[in-house]
Amino acid sequence: MHSELIEIRTGSSETVRDLGGEIDAFLRRALAGDGLLNIWVPHATAGLAVIETGAGSDDDLLATLRDLLPADDRWRHRHGSAGHGRDHVLPAIVAPSMMVPVLSGQAALGTWQSVCLVDTNVDNPVRTVRLSFLPH
Repeated sequence: MHSELIEIRTGSSETVRDLGGEIDAFLRRALAGDGLLNIWVPHATAGLAVIETGAGSDDDLLATLRDLLPADDRWRHRHGSAGHGRDHVLPAIVAPSMMVPVLSGQAALGTWQSVCLVDTNVDNPVRTVRLSFLPH
């Protein structure tokens, strides 16, 4: 098994961040063949999604999450910026881990699929992501 922790700068706004470049580079460093890629976000306020990016779906996802989890005063978890409690509910909806098949050193994603970090927490501008390749 080969495993690395990478740092992702998400800034101070909600984001859906494509991890494709980091994943490709990791699989090259791991000398990956066939196997499984485990992706894990060790944060209580972020998750991972497979989604099309660049055509508006990433913005649609953030808009949907704002509708489902409004940043208002309904949340019992109250530290941080206004409505921050919603960020702690996010990983129950957008899971913090996933497995992706790897074939011949490439993530076996569909044509329009990208693995993305989903981060609605504007209080934490830097995230870490654990990438682990498990060979077959």
